[in-house]
Amino acid sequence: MRFWQEIREGLIISFASIRANKLRSALTTLGIIIGIVTVTLVGTAINGLNNAFNKSISALGSDTLYVRRGSWFIDSDAEWQKMRKRPPVTLDQVEKVSRQMTLARAVAPFAITRQSVSYKNKNSSSIVVIGTTEDFVNIAGNSVASGRFFTSLEAAGGRPVCSIGNEVATNLFKGEDPVGKRIRVGNQTLEILGVMTKQGSFLGQFSLDNQIIIPVRQYISMFRREEDFEIQIRAVSTEQVEEAKEELRGIMRRIRHVPPGVEDNFAINQQEMFIKTFNRVGGTIASAGLFITGLSLFVGGIGIMNIMFVSVAERTKEIGIRKAIGAKKRTILLQFLAEAAGICLFGGVLGLMIAFPLTLVMNQFLPATMNLTIVGIALLVSAITGVVSGFLPAWRAARMNPVDALRSE
Repeated sequence: MRFWQEIREGLIISFASIRANKLRSALTTLGIIIGIVTVTLVGTAINGLNNAFNKSISALGSDTLYVRRGSWFIDSDAEWQKMRKRPPVTLDQVEKVSRQMTLARAVAPFAITRQSVSYKNKNSSSIVVIGTTEDFVNIAGNSVASGRFFTSLEAAGGRPVCSIGNEVATNLFKGEDPVGKRIRVGNQTLEILGVMTKQGSFLGQFSLDNQIIIPVRQYISMFRREEDFEIQIRAVSTEQVEEAKEELRGIMRRIRHVPPGVEDNFAINQQEMFIKTFNRVGGTIASAGLFITGLSLFVGGIGIMNIMFVSVAERTKEIGIRKAIGAKKRTILLQFLAEAAGICLFGGVLGLMIAFPLTLVMNQFLPATMNLTIVGIALLVSAITGVVSGFLPAWRAARMNPVDALRSE
């Protein structure tokens, strides 16, 4: 009970001292304010980027494998040149994989290009056109909002039909139902069978709704003289992805005639590759942010320490009187630590008040979200900075001899 009473008295005296020196306390907190604004902005930016990335990367699917000639991430020009020399992935190979895979829920070819699209007097440029089969919807996790997707017979026959993304439908068919209408894609007229549900964007850059999906054989006749596909394979379950990956590697080596002991002439990509790359880049950004934040808080902490030494020197007689009437070392120590922490918390609150509107501005250019966790971390960092910076002055005050303190002028 006595201990908590000492803390209460120390807090009352500390905050009375802060109120008595408002201007000095405010000026002292400038370094802390800058540090807290920095740590808050860095935290909100990293948090926003993580949320946006996790939302986007879910489109790839944790149970989906992607086979192509090369890796998604190529580190050198030599690796790029080696990848280009590999034989293409053909539609015949896609069909063989589809027939031989036992751990796959769905297998589909995937080819992509960009074309201008028109309907009556309306035009849209740089629309993503995807060539695939009926299994694409089972892999991409997308569904048809209206109409239907093309069938296996339409895909195999290369019928001039398509399904369009939500954004294409909005841009070309304002107030009209697109299903059954005909659009011009490049030099070919295609009938719209359905409109896909809204998906958003991938990594905040590439719209998944600004696309047209057509049967793969129609795609070949329209755009491709030479086949080169990506194969998308969805495993039967998330738990069996690694088993499906090994089965897929064996099938691909066999159908592409890769001799034993020779490295693969293809690459199997999956969601984890994006996650590892993002974590590596995110770690670098976070390290740079923590360095800048630490530097700002260090400068602010030095300022707090200096002002606390001044405060101790100015209140030497007060310390002597309190010790003479029975105040313990820990009481004096807690009093000055509470004062330093209080000044820093005041700076932390001001820093958050400045950081909040800056976060809203930053959100216009990149994902940034301030949540209660970041606010709590900012205030905790403020308090810890105050305790660490104020410890030496508080320890000096606690160790004062009451007789010497009372004699000081």
